[in-house]
Amino acid sequence: MLVTGASGGIGRAISVAFGRIGWHVGVHYSRNKPEAETTLRQVQAQGGTGNLYQADIRKSDSVQQMIDTWRSRVPLTAAFICNAGIAESSLLVRQPERAWHDVIETNLTGTFHCLRAMAPVLLAGGGGSIVVIGSHTGFHGASGQAAYATSKAGLIGLVKTAVWEWGAQNIRVNLVLPGWQKTGLTADIFPEGSGWPDHALGRPPSLEEAARTVVHLVQLNDVSGQVWNCDSRNL
Repeated sequence: MLVTGASGGIGRAISVAFGRIGWHVGVHYSRNKPEAETTLRQVQAQGGTGNLYQADIRKSDSVQQMIDTWRSRVPLTAAFICNAGIAESSLLVRQPERAWHDVIETNLTGTFHCLRAMAPVLLAGGGGSIVVIGSHTGFHGASGQAAYATSKAGLIGLVKTAVWEWGAQNIRVNLVLPGWQKTGLTADIFPEGSGWPDHALGRPPSLEEAARTVVHLVQLNDVSGQVWNCDSRNL
């Protein structure tokens, strides 16, 4: 299986969780190779195996080259995790156009490139699972998150469409909302202490629990087109 955006944060946790059950993990990164190498070492320390894969998911040819390389090394593939993404915070009326395009091109168009390249690999193997990492913000929006929320909202329609187009070929596609996680993308805005009034449990989910949810979902043969929310907020 291959995890995009695996050089840190949620992608690293997912990769390590699959390593823990002995899977071979493709660790994708865009620019931060040292951090991707750290992820791979952690996968191996947990009993898994893997390789590094570099690609700019904003570019379809870069994604296709990565998938072609992956396929040459791992001819039988059961799962792909589309996790790569970026964030940017600006009020809507002050949103820089370049930042808007960067977020949309990475989070939404980049996922489109990945899905389009990944599907033929799963089709050739008789099916498999794709999990796309979304966000609660894509359903509800958030102040200062116009580009991010829009990109994550777009993933809902993208996943729902892929479900219908590929279901007959036994490709399952699901969307996971991992909840607030303290990563490089959220460190500056992460609530601390009792700052969770919209969470029924008064706390965010653990990163490890969110990763285990992805691992479990990948192994379910009869579930597709679902949105799995990992925290205690209402959708």
